[in-house]
Amino acid sequence: MAMETTLEILKALSDKNRARVVAALRRFDELCACQVTEVLQVKGATVSRHMAILQNAGLVESRKDGRWVYYKLRNPAGSEPLFQWLEKALAGEEIEADFQALEKIVAITREDLCRMQRGEDCCPK
Repeated sequence: MAMETTLEILKALSDKNRARVVAALRRFDELCACQVTEVLQVKGATVSRHMAILQNAGLVESRKDGRWVYYKLRNPAGSEPLFQWLEKALAGEEIEADFQALEKIVAITREDLCRMQRGEDCCPK
């Protein structure tokens, strides 16, 4: 892995919420932007900014499915030891709380989650 790539990855992971997202994506293969918003308890625009940084560093890829955007972890060449270290370093109550919250969040339909976050106008029944 080139030094510039390594530095971009480390910069991307230097934010607590971005590190939490990477940990979540290690556990849950793919998450919708609304699910990330819910677990981080931040605004959608903040999630978009965080995800753009992770994408630019080559850590995350996205796909669009209608109005929904899904994120998945990429494994840049040589990054697995870093991910393993990060997983161990982040292990603790807060990350476990994120995992428990995500178990509940992923059980909610995207539409219901959207209505919870944005109100009934988001996804009319």
